[in-house]
Amino acid sequence: MAMKIDAEIIGYKVVREDSKSVAEDNVIQMHENLQRPEMLQGSTYKIKTPLTEHALYVTVNDIVLNPGTEHEKRRPFEVFINSKSMEHFQWIVALTRIISAVFRKGGDVTFMVEELHSVFDPAGGYFKKGKYTPSLVAEIGDVIERHLRMIGMIAAEEVDEHRDKYLAEKRAQLRSLSEKTDGAGALARGEQLCQKCLTKAVVKLDGCATCLCCGDSKCA
Repeated sequence: MAMKIDAEIIGYKVVREDSKSVAEDNVIQMHENLQRPEMLQGSTYKIKTPLTEHALYVTVNDIVLNPGTEHEKRRPFEVFINSKSMEHFQWIVALTRIISAVFRKGGDVTFMVEELHSVFDPAGGYFKKGKYTPSLVAEIGDVIERHLRMIGMIAAEEVDEHRDKYLAEKRAQLRSLSEKTDGAGALARGEQLCQKCLTKAVVKLDGCATCLCCGDSKCA
């Protein structure tokens, strides 16, 4: 198809039809046969639960692919979990080896977060800072999710200014009611568990049950 050039030609470059495919062939992708470098970048996260006497330390090491190029990206390569307690040693070693194998396989590994979150402790889980955690494995999933967000594999949640303003108004309304009833100035007790964000922050205001953490409401 002919194209009419109206502007002045100031330079030219001969482009081979296969140049794009050649460039793409040189891009290193994550795969299970990728050799481990001598040094990896890593981050360590601390987990302290009411179920264990000693804290667990989760370390996720990343590999940097195609450094210094437009295709540079950071991908998780391996995970280790250490603790003074040997109570969970056997299954933790097995879990870290499986997660590391999935990381090295490449592709979309974010599904691991949902799989870990869906593990429930038969004993019932635990609350920590008002948030319900169904199991220790699920909390390890929280750590993996935080790390994948940090390196950009999971998109950061967009800030909803209208929702935040609405929740701030509801918190202020509940605090005002508490001050009138008990003079303590604290949030009223008896909050229910939110089924969406698993935080114990659902209260009833204006005849509507609303979560003061994520904004989920039965009236919305």
